[in-house]
Amino acid sequence: MAKSKDARISVFLECTSCLRDSVNKKSTGISRYITEKNRHNTPGRLELRKFCPYCYKHTIHGEIKK
Repeated sequence: MAKSKDARISVFLECTSCLRDSVNKKSTGISRYITEKNRHNTPGRLELRKFCPYCYKHTIHGEIKK
């Protein structure tokens, strides 16, 4: 099946501080959000400040490959 040429695509955002704390076993999970971005306006990776229920604070959530 061929890839779509649409401008809007769905992306997954993952908490960056939960990844660092998973080695120390401070958090019980990883916070993930699903959002859309326009691939023509933002060709790079998306980073948004979102609330992480595992860290109990607002943290940077970065785009991951899924």
